Amino acid sequence: MLKKLFGALASLLLIGGGLAGFMYQRDHRQPSAPTRTHQQKLQVVTTNSILADMVANVGGNKVQVYSIVNRGVDPHEYDPQPQDIRKTAESDLVFHNGLNLETGGNGWFKKLLQTTHKDPQEDVFAASKGVTPMHLTTNKNEPDPHAWLDLNNGIKYVETMTAALIKKDPANANYYRKNSAAYTAKLRQLHQRAQTKFSQLPRENRLLVTSEGAFKYFAQAYQVTPTYIWEVNTEAQGTPEQMQRVLKKIRQANVRHLFVETSVSPKSMQQVAKETDLSIYATIFTDSLAQKGKTGDTYIDMMRWNFEKIYGGMK
Repeated sequence: MLKKLFGALASLLLIGGGLAGFMYQRDHRQPSAPTRTHQQKLQVVTTNSILADMVANVGGNKVQVYSIVNRGVDPHEYDPQPQDIRKTAESDLVFHNGLNLETGGNGWFKKLLQTTHKDPQEDVFAASKGVTPMHLTTNKNEPDPHAWLDLNNGIKYVETMTAALIKKDPANANYYRKNSAAYTAKLRQLHQRAQTKFSQLPRENRLLVTSEGAFKYFAQAYQVTPTYIWEVNTEAQGTPEQMQRVLKKIRQANVRHLFVETSVSPKSMQQVAKETDLSIYATIFTDSLAQKGKTGDTYIDMMRWNFEKIYGGMK
């Protein structure tokens, strides 16, 4: 009987997931980043798939990248798993978005760093450093985290990542700089093409209706007007008050189509479509890349898809 009891307790510790179980383990054994030889790749952890793709483009074959939040999963609210905690503890660098993305809600990222004892000055970097933040309309003191949806901000992310990689691995500085320059040139070209394309649309057609209010930076960069059902992904999504607000906005404007994001449930937008007799034109990307091998599985590809679909729906 005693043997079975100990077995059950051990199982609970193993399958409990989250930070609490791992904190118990860390009290008994403190994992740390291993000593890296010159030939070994930098171990880089990012909080989401978009950041992971950016780092991979700059780091090339000099880095091994792990994304904590899987593709298709919302990074606003997340519960780190044991593998996430182990990878973070063993990493050389950790990149997070900042701007209150990972620190909102239950503050999962802050807890993760406390558990893994990463040095916030040497090991952890906010990719959004250098971005001029926009703020929520419901809370003027809280930044909107979705800065990467403006490609010019995406370039700033890449520049921040490049500097951090060089600081951590100066022997490969020229390699990182070369990759970064080639990558940002592609981002800049796509950004400029999109600005030109959207400027050709009649202004009265440029109302962008989405589930989450994630397109403030996008709207500013590409001269469209955003409206939405809820402002930031939380548990309070699609409330009656939110639905009435967006329906009023739509009825006052010349809206052609609706859009729904890949990382949220389509139910609320489907209800809006029913109430307004408008169709959902396309699914677009906000907080996550597509699964590998699918359209939108890189940062450039997801932005190209968004431009094409949003422009097509407005045109």
